[in-house]
Amino acid sequence: MRPSSARVLPALVLAMLAFSVVQTAVVPILPSLAKELDVSGSNITWLMTANLLSAAVLTPLLGRFGDLRGRKPMLLVSLGGLVAGSALAVGTHSFTWLVVARVLQGAGGGVLPLAISIVRDELPKEKVTGGVALISASMGVGSGLGLVATGLLLEHWNYKSIFWMGLAFGLLAVVLVIFRVPTDPVTDKNGGADPLGALTLAGWLCALLVAVSQGNTWGWTSTRTLGLFAVAAVVALIWGLIEVRVAHPLVDMKMMARPAVAFTNLSGLLIGFGMYGSFMVISNFAQTPEKVAHYGFTASVLHAGVMLLPSAIGSMVAAPGGALLIARRGPRLPLVLGGLLGAVGLMYLAVRHGAEGDIYLASAVFGLGVGLAYAAMPAYINGAVPVEQSGIANGMNAVLRTVGGAIGTAVMGAILTGDLIPHLPIPLPTLDAYQHAFWVAGAMCLVAAVVPFAIRTVKTTPAPVEAAASAPELVKTDA
Repeated sequence: MRPSSARVLPALVLAMLAFSVVQTAVVPILPSLAKELDVSGSNITWLMTANLLSAAVLTPLLGRFGDLRGRKPMLLVSLGGLVAGSALAVGTHSFTWLVVARVLQGAGGGVLPLAISIVRDELPKEKVTGGVALISASMGVGSGLGLVATGLLLEHWNYKSIFWMGLAFGLLAVVLVIFRVPTDPVTDKNGGADPLGALTLAGWLCALLVAVSQGNTWGWTSTRTLGLFAVAAVVALIWGLIEVRVAHPLVDMKMMARPAVAFTNLSGLLIGFGMYGSFMVISNFAQTPEKVAHYGFTASVLHAGVMLLPSAIGSMVAAPGGALLIARRGPRLPLVLGGLLGAVGLMYLAVRHGAEGDIYLASAVFGLGVGLAYAAMPAYINGAVPVEQSGIANGMNAVLRTVGGAIGTAVMGAILTGDLIPHLPIPLPTLDAYQHAFWVAGAMCLVAAVVPFAIRTVKTTPAPVEAAASAPELVKTDA
């Protein structure tokens, strides 16, 4: 007998929220952490880069090991890394050990593909679409809540409180998973290890993300940056050749080449670009001293986070709406609407940004878009891959969201630092730079809205909503 969604879903959603909150919570306080830890502004960005690298590498590995060895054990390993990293961050005053802590926290990235696979395995069919949508959208919800929580904690305590929050979230998620998530029977018994594939995957992801994350600091045409891009390209090619030749590949390249998977991953990269990039831009814009720059709102970290709170609420509201649309119309409509709403929210800010109400409105619209898009992506992927490959397939989608976020943050940073107001004691971007950043991020979301039309989607059954099955039964995607 399958467990009820009321028993399993809260544990999985909390696990997803724990990771997404921990991942973004440090973003608004990087400048103050640089002063606190006595490191340069360029070095402090490693607290974000290290976490992105770890999440990008470990997410597909944990997803695949979940397919091979069971999802619940790997989910506990993923959360264990998050808890261990948070505990280390609480206990250290060393910048080096704090970077190590952020690497450990990156293991939490495995929560997304593992939780989606557990929902697909364990919940009744009529609950699968809504459960997957809720977990996937929780990534956007947690990112927004993390920014607000950071500001709230810093109003009363020091930066250590942020890591205490991550530790508490992680421990609670571990307890709920232990007692509420059943041991899943679905494993890929015919699969095997692919250590060379894992090593080369880690190699090209690390080279790519370091180059993207440090490009603004090192210079985009510097030898280090261009060298790492070249290494990433070569190792990615080697990885692809390995994966098509080994008997049990880490990532089935035929599966990745299916239109439903490939184009959904492209949408994930573009939406990730827009989400992470816009969070940084909006937060910086809101905190800009108005008397000096003649724009912005001189907001505190808390105030800036509150301005982004509607995005978290929007993502939360969009999850059940996205599930309903998937059940009735398939995943294309919510993915298209998600991209369009994201584009509308960001492009609105490029035109109107003089009042706080503009930020709140745009944030809400953008959050609705992110929630719809993130709800639709697993439905597309689960409809195109067998259940024993759902962990690695959703894991690679999560990786591309992360890569898109890293690229978006780097590109937004380059736009803002490339056009500064002259003759100021502190470097501040011009208003034109912010407008250009909003236009670029909005354009990426607009492209994400067009991409789903490249996927041929065929309804197979006219199942009513009240008896809606999971995405694989409702929708047949071109493989």
